[in-house]
Amino acid sequence: MVQATDKAVRMRLKPKREDRETDPDRDIIWCRGLRFPDRPAFLTQRLRRALRFNNYEKQEAEALKGMIRSEDVVLELGGGIGFMSSIAAKAGARAVHVYEPNPDAVAYARDVHALNEIETVTITNAIVGPKKGTATFYQRENMLTSSMEVDPIRVGSPVVATHEIEVLNVNTVWKSVKPTVLICDIEGAEANLFDKAQMTGLRLAVIELHPQWIGEAGVRAVFDAMMRAGLTYFPKASSAKVVTFKKDW
Repeated sequence: MVQATDKAVRMRLKPKREDRETDPDRDIIWCRGLRFPDRPAFLTQRLRRALRFNNYEKQEAEALKGMIRSEDVVLELGGGIGFMSSIAAKAGARAVHVYEPNPDAVAYARDVHALNEIETVTITNAIVGPKKGTATFYQRENMLTSSMEVDPIRVGSPVVATHEIEVLNVNTVWKSVKPTVLICDIEGAEANLFDKAQMTGLRLAVIELHPQWIGEAGVRAVFDAMMRAGLTYFPKASSAKVVTFKKDW
């Protein structure tokens, strides 16, 4: 009888998963052992839910699992809310360099890194492209659909702000950072970025493709660029649009 009562008490006191993964006292969302400020004005409801249930950037996070080395220098193009850079830093990378065009995302990501006591990530509010210059970045209500395209196909989220952002030459960035790992999620710009990129020293790349925008030719261009860099498609750590390329696997 006592056992049954104790069980009933435990069942009543057991919090919902959402409650367990959110700290209401500090407005924090937990995801994969990382803490994210819960800011509904910035994070969409769908994104917040994905974080709470460990589904945000799940394929990319799984692709990196067990593959980061302590000597790695990571270059991330399209840093978003600081999720993948935090994953890479916590996995033990020596340094992580992030280039993100959305100034609001940059500010939020820096808060994420501070909250998680991450000191090995450097964020630059800029775009990495084939040549140096400036470009217009269209920030949308749904942050995840923001891009340099004014009216991309199948994107209904309205533009809430535009920013003139510095574009840095990919080879200049590469020589400065000297990355061994590349993480790339740049909303379709991946199709043309690597055509003349000299990606020396690279041993691992995790890239989210956007075939709905870049088509077959754009996907082929990414695969060709990785092959020129000496990397091979690594199916074990790839899933649908998230493709992993690895050297000597």
